[in-house]
Amino acid sequence: MHLYNAWLPPPVAELAVKEKNAFTEVLKRVKDAWKPDDPSSAYATLKWIPILHNFIKAKSEIALEDVKVLVLIGLDLLLRLQDHLDVQVRWGNLMVRLLKKYGKKLDITIQWRPLYDLLIQTHFTRHQSAEGLRLKHHHLETMTYLIYSCRQFFSSGAAAEIWIEFRPFMENLWHNSSLEAAGFVQLFLPTNAVNLGFISCDWITDCLNLWVGMPNCQYWDIQWAAVMARCIKHCMTIEWEGFLPVLFTQYLNMFEVPVANNSGPYPFSRDDIPRSTIYAFCPSKLVTPAKDIAKSIVYLLKPGGSAQAYLEKMVDLLEQYYHPSNGGRWSYSLERFLRYLVHYFQKRLAQELRSRELGTCMVQNFLGSSEREAFVRSVLKLIERGQYSKNESLAGTAAVASSVLSYVEPTVVLPFIVSSFHIALDNITSPHQFKSAITGMALASRALLLASAETSYMETDKSECVPSPNDYNHALMVSMCNTLAGMDVNDPPKTLATMQLFGSIFSNLAEFGDKEDGSTPVMGINLSEWLDEFFSRLFSLLIHLEPNNQSNEGQFLSTSSGTFLVEDGPYYFCMLEILLGKLTRPLYHQALKKISRFVHGHILPGAVDEVGLLCSATLYSNPAEALVHLLQPMINSVVSSLKESPSTGCSSREISSALSVTELSLSPALEASVSYQLNVLSVAINFGGPYILQCKEEIKEAISAAFDAPSWKVNEAGNHLLRSLIGSLVLYYPLDQYKCYSRYPGIDGLEKWISTKENHNEEASVGPKWHIPNKDEIAYANELLDLNLRSALDKLKQICQAQHSPESGYVKQLLKVILLQIDASLQGARSCLPDFHPQQGETKHDSEKFNTSYIAGASGVSIGSTELRKETAEVLDFACKYMLEHRADNSVLLMLLVRILDALVNYGSLEYDEWSDHRHAWTMDSSAIKEPPSNFITGHHAHGKRRPRWALIDRSYMHNTWRASQSSYHRFRIDSSICPPEHIILLMNDLLELSLNDYEAVRHHAGKSLVKMLKRFPSLVKDCIPKLTTSLGTAGIPENAALGACTVLRSRTVMRHIMKDWDAFSSFVLAILGSSHQGSLRAQKAINELFLVFNIRYTGLPSIKYRFPGEASGNSDCMNLITQIRSLISDMHSVNWRYNLMAHRMLLLLALPSHNNFDLPSKTREEIACHFLLLLNSHLPPVRVLAAASLVLLLQASPNRKSVSDNMLHSGWSNVIASSSFKGVLNPIIQEEGFINDMLNGLSYDHVFPDANNPNNQALTMSQSIRDKSVNGWLEAFYAPWPRSRNWIDLLKGEAFVPGFAKLFKCLVKECGETVLQSLRSPLEELVVKEEKGKQCLASEVLAGVLHSDVSYVLEAWDNWLGAVLRTGLRTSTVETAAEWAACVRFAVTGKGRDGKTIPLLRQKVMDCLAEPLPSTVPTRMVAKRFDLLCVTLVEVSPSSMSTSEINLQEKLLEEALNCLDHSVAQVFYFLISALRSGRASVLTDVVVGLLYPLISLLETSHKELSTLAKKALALLKWQIIPQPHLSTSVTVLISASNDSGWHTRVATLIFLQSFMYRHKFLLSSSETEAVWNQMQKLLADNQVEVREQAASVLSGLMRGSDDKLVKIFRENSFKEAILLQKRNKTRLPENGLSLAARHGVVLALASSILSVPYDLPSWIPDTITLLAHFIGEPSPIKSTVMKTIAEFRRTHADMWAIQKDSFTEDQLEVLADSSSSLSYFS
Repeated sequence: MHLYNAWLPPPVAELAVKEKNAFTEVLKRVKDAWKPDDPSSAYATLKWIPILHNFIKAKSEIALEDVKVLVLIGLDLLLRLQDHLDVQVRWGNLMVRLLKKYGKKLDITIQWRPLYDLLIQTHFTRHQSAEGLRLKHHHLETMTYLIYSCRQFFSSGAAAEIWIEFRPFMENLWHNSSLEAAGFVQLFLPTNAVNLGFISCDWITDCLNLWVGMPNCQYWDIQWAAVMARCIKHCMTIEWEGFLPVLFTQYLNMFEVPVANNSGPYPFSRDDIPRSTIYAFCPSKLVTPAKDIAKSIVYLLKPGGSAQAYLEKMVDLLEQYYHPSNGGRWSYSLERFLRYLVHYFQKRLAQELRSRELGTCMVQNFLGSSEREAFVRSVLKLIERGQYSKNESLAGTAAVASSVLSYVEPTVVLPFIVSSFHIALDNITSPHQFKSAITGMALASRALLLASAETSYMETDKSECVPSPNDYNHALMVSMCNTLAGMDVNDPPKTLATMQLFGSIFSNLAEFGDKEDGSTPVMGINLSEWLDEFFSRLFSLLIHLEPNNQSNEGQFLSTSSGTFLVEDGPYYFCMLEILLGKLTRPLYHQALKKISRFVHGHILPGAVDEVGLLCSATLYSNPAEALVHLLQPMINSVVSSLKESPSTGCSSREISSALSVTELSLSPALEASVSYQLNVLSVAINFGGPYILQCKEEIKEAISAAFDAPSWKVNEAGNHLLRSLIGSLVLYYPLDQYKCYSRYPGIDGLEKWISTKENHNEEASVGPKWHIPNKDEIAYANELLDLNLRSALDKLKQICQAQHSPESGYVKQLLKVILLQIDASLQGARSCLPDFHPQQGETKHDSEKFNTSYIAGASGVSIGSTELRKETAEVLDFACKYMLEHRADNSVLLMLLVRILDALVNYGSLEYDEWSDHRHAWTMDSSAIKEPPSNFITGHHAHGKRRPRWALIDRSYMHNTWRASQSSYHRFRIDSSICPPEHIILLMNDLLELSLNDYEAVRHHAGKSLVKMLKRFPSLVKDCIPKLTTSLGTAGIPENAALGACTVLRSRTVMRHIMKDWDAFSSFVLAILGSSHQGSLRAQKAINELFLVFNIRYTGLPSIKYRFPGEASGNSDCMNLITQIRSLISDMHSVNWRYNLMAHRMLLLLALPSHNNFDLPSKTREEIACHFLLLLNSHLPPVRVLAAASLVLLLQASPNRKSVSDNMLHSGWSNVIASSSFKGVLNPIIQEEGFINDMLNGLSYDHVFPDANNPNNQALTMSQSIRDKSVNGWLEAFYAPWPRSRNWIDLLKGEAFVPGFAKLFKCLVKECGETVLQSLRSPLEELVVKEEKGKQCLASEVLAGVLHSDVSYVLEAWDNWLGAVLRTGLRTSTVETAAEWAACVRFAVTGKGRDGKTIPLLRQKVMDCLAEPLPSTVPTRMVAKRFDLLCVTLVEVSPSSMSTSEINLQEKLLEEALNCLDHSVAQVFYFLISALRSGRASVLTDVVVGLLYPLISLLETSHKELSTLAKKALALLKWQIIPQPHLSTSVTVLISASNDSGWHTRVATLIFLQSFMYRHKFLLSSSETEAVWNQMQKLLADNQVEVREQAASVLSGLMRGSDDKLVKIFRENSFKEAILLQKRNKTRLPENGLSLAARHGVVLALASSILSVPYDLPSWIPDTITLLAHFIGEPSPIKSTVMKTIAEFRRTHADMWAIQKDSFTEDQLEVLADSSSSLSYFS
């Protein structure tokens, strides 16, 4: 049994044992409901899915065989259903959770092909149905995660089958099919044991070749990085050493950091990958796959391997970008990289430890101590840079990483943490460092405590000095004492970090203080003195707190003071509870005295919660004493203060005669004092339990007096106190939560932490002590209900029956108090007040079914009775009607009423809300109180992370709270024969009325409560629909009713019912289309949002239930709805145009095929198709766009469409049109005079043109064009993605080209044939010669669709007129529409089929048309246009499937293109740019390398065009990875270029070398690196100063990640040469002197060494920079170099200079001060 269940309250734990049998029973019900031969039976299983989820969430013990059966049922159901996406989503989510939790224990086999077919059919095949975008997205996401979960169960041979399936699609890497293929390989490829034999070195080589074959494509990198990560982790037999250079090169260059001060934008397009492909195969947006990179690196490590050396190089190169001064867009990916490096390293260590226990093989690959240390030292560099990052996520990750690694290598990490803390303490000018350092200490406090007491880990062979345990102990003492000043009201982050530190330290200690001297043996700190100082600081903090908002009548029933101590995290209360819970008795008495003195001596309305939590923690630790000294004086003070004050008598059992209360009031001081004390008491007594009985009469008197007070604030405070009091008496909650029951073995004073994944014998037997209410508590609670609930109900009934006049001020005050009493009673009792029972008349069997509770749970003991809940419901129903009639203008009373109704009808929701709010606190506090499974400090490893006992008790408490919310929740959902209670129906109607109220706050909360109730009672939704739709669609209904109706209707519960019930669906449709009378902007916005929700959640038409036995189909109802919609459309001339859109969208949904298997008569579909065809002439642009898409969908859904497609697929073209059902009705319309002209004229205006001169205007235009997204936003999802090849140049994009219009005319031609062609001929001939951009665009779209239709009539028309029209259009196109005509040609020649290899019928004719030679007299722009068009045409040609004629054409065009270029070098640059931008340079590497020298040499040429082209090409080439053997040639070429006679060429070469050496750091051999290194040293003495300085920059970069020996030799030689130069300068003998260039080179060598470590301070730095400073007196440029270097050193070391300056001697600091422009810095 899971620990959380073992530690449940005893009454609940006894019932939880039965959950195993309950799961078996539910499984039986599911098996009975699912009929494989009846797909519709799947809906009968859906009601069991939430219950099955609950078994998983409840961590119930379940038989593994039952889990296996359920998984197989779920998979069978998923694969049998067709087009039931909503059912598949819900079952898919359940399967994912089951396989994630039980996957490692199950023994099943799953075939991959059915899952693949399901994915293809749903998301990669054009659908004529129109499911909502959100539904399709959820379905895709669910299926993706399901496949991830199923991969481990794929059968033997699946990997080979998957590779055979998808490898052919990757032959043409520039077609989108290759992108999808890579995504499918990443998604499906299994690496389970039975498929590992498929993965070989040859296969890895093939994969890497594919990976590097498409450079600079982030999507491509993500897919292959994921594949490699999984292979590296599981394929231990593969020898990975040979692949490391390529892998690490790919990993390094995926981090798009700026190299060599190049901070420009990424030069390659990110928009050339279809969004649908990204959504399908990338779990989030396109970002660097840091997770997979880190995973790969961690699992590549092995003893004796070189992966660690590669990692160290990579860290040397990346660490500078972690520094706070180097943040940027790359910071997120670098933070993820650090996070997952530590995560997977920790995970690997835990796996290896478990494997050692089990005796698993491959032990030789397990990491030893030296490998662990090397890894930790490398990662620590990143942590050191990132710990003070301005990116909070990176700083937090660095702190967590250091904490985790401190358990792995304490001698390395703990000194670093302590040092960082001391530095932050000393460096008071950097508060952000102090906060980060405190957080680091908090997270590492347990490691420090363990290390301070454990000495075994100290026994190492390390030569360096290791701090002693006393140093760690001292650090903790310093942190405890010196951080007290960190509690500063003006610095919330630092204050919370300080409290986190204290709470973390306290969580480790078994007990605070010693009974004799007040000291603790663990830290040796005097807690008595510390405690005094702590509370002094804390009280000062509380006194000066300022709330963010104040409570008033508009924000009633909220005690929150809104300060950061409560709002920004759980640290404050946790720290107090742990501290006070672990104090020894003497120290507790000391603390109690100080707290009592402070609480009784101050009134702090701005810190109610904070003081209340302080009192609560004090009471929880020792309720007997705290009650006497802390709470009773406060209670007495309240009673005495209110006894002498005016009283309204509202709390008495009888209603007094009407008296004037308007003149009664409390003084502001008294009101503030009393409300403050009552609110503090309400927070303090939450866990008082039986001890409260000692002063029960006083508390009753205080509550009564509070309700009698003539003050809303005091009344409200009384409400809070009563609510807390009842909860404290009847709820289950743990006691002695912070008491230590188990100490750490061998370490005195330290508490042993617990893991939930281990067998708990001792720990489980000593579970928490629970508050189980005794008889006296129950009796007192029932007494409180009698006084405050029953009596209040009686008075409320009397008021409603008496019909008091609304003007009576006493009645208004009395109603407030009565409602506050009822609210407090229900809120306090929660689910302890028994729930309603079903309606009378059910059988004994029904009663047993109702009482069945599959999940055990209870929040406390039962008080009151079901009859009391019923009585409350009846009175409140009566009161609601009264208030809506007589008190409808009082929003406060209505809000109170809504809150009461919510607590009354939503049984268990209060517990669920508490659990939900508490989850956030778990997340925030978890990292500070967590010990990882692998603990190398003590050697006590675990199977899971350990936490302190109090934290696990807290989670058990919340686990029980969640169980209580679910135990009775599903009783009314699982059996439709159990009718909802009649009182629920009464209150539902009340909430429904309130959800349509005038006040927005009332509407919002009532609607929220109503939706929660309907979710529990889904059968009641149908009773709400008429009222909601009437409020929306009936004229004369006020705006507020429409707004409220929209809010409820768009809830998921109601919307799901609408999608399943035909009556509700038709009612909703007619209501929303009939809501045009709502003229306000708010109402129209709400209606538009409601329709958006309907669109994105649409699941298909609901089933139609036959009303009569003889009715054969549901078409009559559907036909009636279609008739009504068409009637509405005909009357929409004067309404908002969006209603026209909505109506036509609804009409389309009814016309499309549905999975419910009822079909419309063909005549009706034909009429609807004709209607949409006529709409193409509409005067509304959005309607025309909708009509075009609708017509495409309807034509594609034609019954004979499949035969046409199949014929086309096999023969290449089709003439099977005579049997078309639409041809006969569409042709007459098309042939109408002027129809085609009007249609083309209208569609020509539906284009959006980018404005190159005004991007903002473009964004505005686009925003306006998608304003109707609620209707037309789904259109593109139902078009096949186009283009099917990548857009790598602007010419290929054609942003104004609308593929949807092209597909419209393609479908019309395929459907109607020659009629459409003949009707288009004349208008098209006129359209192509028009100058307007819109008409040019439309002409290109029409021609594109016609040419791609592949019917025989088009082939005939080509020779007659179509070819001439295309030539005319291409010839007369303007510069503005050139890209759109290019898109036309591209569309026309696009290959068909999934891989694009099926050649369109007219491709060759189009290409021949474009290849026709132009007369020699044509302008140059015409020649350029022709080549542009040929370019986009050739993009769509697959190299592997080119015909002979296409090959001949390309050869001819290549020769022609070369002859047309007027400059022999320009053609080279254009070619090089095209190759690099298209990603095809990888196959032309030898050519690229050969052009490298000429390219660099022409950067500064006088020919401006060539210079510009060279710069563009070089900017792209800086990102290109050049493989061996071409890499060696590149090095030779670059060294040669660096010796060029022109210094501009030498400088350009050196600039390029910086990026080149960074990109190829792992591919270059040592000899190649050394050759470059020697050349740079040579160039340090170059005659040109710019060359010398650039060579120094290259050397500075080379020293990062290079061989340490080589770097050391260079540094030492440079230092020696500088010493010699200094001596020569002192002699001042000309014959012994060097040239200025040579002397400058020596100084530059020193400077490059210093700048190679921008943020570190190695031991050699002080001498080196001091020596450099001695050259300040040299002439320029030496002096300039010295000053720049020292200034840069000062900038990069500013944060740590207060500490680092201690490494310099006084003489050295004086030299630096004399050489610096800022003398005070080095002083």
